[in-house]
Amino acid sequence: MIDLGSNSFRLVVFMAGEGWWKRTDEIYESVRIGQGLAGTGRLGDRPMERALATLDVFAHFLRADGLAEKEVDALATSAIRDANNGEAFLEHAGGRFRMPIRVLSRGAEARYGYLAAVNSTTLSDGFVLDLGGGSMQLVQVSDRLALESGSWPLGTVRMSERFLPVNGPAKRKQMDALREHVMGELAQARWLGSAAEGRRTGRLVGIGGTIRNLAAAAQRAAGLPSNGVQGMVIERRALDELVARLASLPANERASVPGIKPARADIVLAGALVVQTVLELGGFDGLEATEAGLREGVFFERLLGGRPEEAERPPLFEDVRRASVLNLAARYEVDVAHTQHVSALALHMFDELAVLGLHGGDPRERELLWAACMLHDIGMSVDYDDHHKHSRYLILNAGLPGFAPVEVAIIAQAARYHRKGMPQAGPLAPLFGDGDAQRLDRCAVLLRLAEDLERSRDQLVRSTHFTLADSAPLSGAGAGALNGRGEIRLELIADGELAVPRWAAGRETELFARAFQRQLSVAR
Repeated sequence: MIDLGSNSFRLVVFMAGEGWWKRTDEIYESVRIGQGLAGTGRLGDRPMERALATLDVFAHFLRADGLAEKEVDALATSAIRDANNGEAFLEHAGGRFRMPIRVLSRGAEARYGYLAAVNSTTLSDGFVLDLGGGSMQLVQVSDRLALESGSWPLGTVRMSERFLPVNGPAKRKQMDALREHVMGELAQARWLGSAAEGRRTGRLVGIGGTIRNLAAAAQRAAGLPSNGVQGMVIERRALDELVARLASLPANERASVPGIKPARADIVLAGALVVQTVLELGGFDGLEATEAGLREGVFFERLLGGRPEEAERPPLFEDVRRASVLNLAARYEVDVAHTQHVSALALHMFDELAVLGLHGGDPRERELLWAACMLHDIGMSVDYDDHHKHSRYLILNAGLPGFAPVEVAIIAQAARYHRKGMPQAGPLAPLFGDGDAQRLDRCAVLLRLAEDLERSRDQLVRSTHFTLADSAPLSGAGAGALNGRGEIRLELIADGELAVPRWAAGRETELFARAFQRQLSVAR
């Protein structure tokens, strides 16, 4: 897929197989084809030269990779769409690129942004903000379906050129003028203002390179681990502080702010001001970033749009979180029978212990446990030795769209501790809030127990059964919890010799006591 944006040109290669998909290559170039467009209405000679040179690189890559025309989507957006000489440029480019370039309408551009956001987050009711170099799209979402949408020439390149100085810090008067302009443009989006009046706007999800840069900068400023910005929420106060910091610097020094890339340093302040205004107009508390963009929206249409039963519906994953986990598991070719049985055992134990009152039975926690079970062995694709650590790395760095950063951290750390050691948040601790360390303990020990019972990978242990015994009170880490009640017995239900699973499960008493404040014994 090729995205000819107002600020950057990007070629992205996706691959898909049975039950999996992934991005395998990407070429990015800050072309700035929209540079000067706001003042002249035309694409400039220098920007077009940069664009043609980049298209030559793309064409060579496609030929070398053996990609046929039917496998390539080349799409042009705001700058080429709006320029007086846009068609002439495309005719010239077509002769050199030798593949058709489709100019997206404003509505189509908004639709692909919507597909990207809803297929990479759990957004059900709220808004999607797609901020590019030339334009900004807003889509109102209800029950995961697009209701209203609009597109405005409020992109970062346009706003920077029109309102902000090329050199030197930005003045308050200049920034206020930009904000007032955005407010005036968005006055027609009454559906945005009416949501704010109701004080319940739902979530705002943002896509685009500027959004990702702002999220990375807010992440660094908060001292959070930087394992990508998927699901990162930029709170209003954090954005206000970031705007003040960026505005105080000359454009060529804004890349000194951690998280801001040099290629976007001169336009990122304008983008931040646009986002700031949307937050105010819509009454949003913050903006949730997704790493998906227009390119993923186009890809998802190809991946999901061919289902006959979905012909009347937009191409959406039925469950984004489940699709993310199963995709990552399939990409690393896990032992499906093993991981599914580990998952079944762990979830059964989770449910049984909830019935016995040893934890609250939170369905979200149950889902995190399931995800950790399905992914705990993906590190085997690297090597058996330390595969639990490899699994953690892959989970954190591959990302799990639909999960919040702290949820990904719990899943990754549960996988990390599925073999040995006492679970801890480690460098991910800044993400953890109240109760998250306890959630990690419960997920880790249940995954570890299930792995112990399935150690021989033959599904010998069919199920389990817990019984409470109010015997001797706990001593040590779990003492004093649950009114001093003591032991819980684990019975293994199987059709064969239980020496190995009984031995393996019996080693988990210390972690079980820490997680559930009960002494574990394995029945013989």
